[in-house]
Amino acid sequence: MKIFGIIPARYASTRFPGKPLVQLDGRSMVEWVYCRASKAFDTVAVATDDERIATEVRRFGGYAVMTSPNHRSGTDRCAEALALMQEETGTQADVVVNVQGVEPFIDPVLLSRLASCFEDRSTQIATVVKPIENTADLLNPNNVKAVITPAGRAVYFSRSPIPYIRGFSQDVWLNQHTFYSHLGLYAYHADVLIRLTQLPPSPLEISESLEQNRWLENDYYIRVIQTQGENIAIDTPEDLARAQKIVSGFKFKV
Repeated sequence: MKIFGIIPARYASTRFPGKPLVQLDGRSMVEWVYCRASKAFDTVAVATDDERIATEVRRFGGYAVMTSPNHRSGTDRCAEALALMQEETGTQADVVVNVQGVEPFIDPVLLSRLASCFEDRSTQIATVVKPIENTADLLNPNNVKAVITPAGRAVYFSRSPIPYIRGFSQDVWLNQHTFYSHLGLYAYHADVLIRLTQLPPSPLEISESLEQNRWLENDYYIRVIQTQGENIAIDTPEDLARAQKIVSGFKFKV
């Protein structure tokens, strides 16, 4: 099974412009993510629309592909990058893992676990959730929640706390049910990835502003694995400051 790890990386960001290039312990964030992903996959590329990011990737010896600035999502950017990588390398991918470019401490073991979901041929898409541990995260609309079956199949994604626990106040909901936070890390069968980009926006996607609901509405099977690991994403300068405080606990290895 041939796996491509693709890291979508945009320079433009409303909350934190240029974040792939911010320095963390003397190295750019994109270098951190690239080297962590390289521990899991033999073929890794940064998919970007900005020459500054591509230049940085080439500086540390990484592989960058230039993609359109007009993509609406990381999924769309991954699909274009897949076509470019297959053409440039002469290798056809079986599975594509969309590695979040804002997570410099991403666990390579988790990436490998995600890719291994495709050993089951029925899996079309795979993603990751984590049990929610506090009520603030449960009620935060920026923290996407996932409903999954006992067998690990996604049912729905929402910005609301779901399911609704009838007869109990929200401050005790976590005592009544296990809620899951969606980490936004995806893997796709290569042919499925291409088909996903051809689907029109769907009602539930538009309502929640969550593209994965479009896939569910079109009957794609999203397999879900769980992690207990800490999810450290750098989306704001404040996130970067927190990451600087814990970076000493992570060893940087090429």
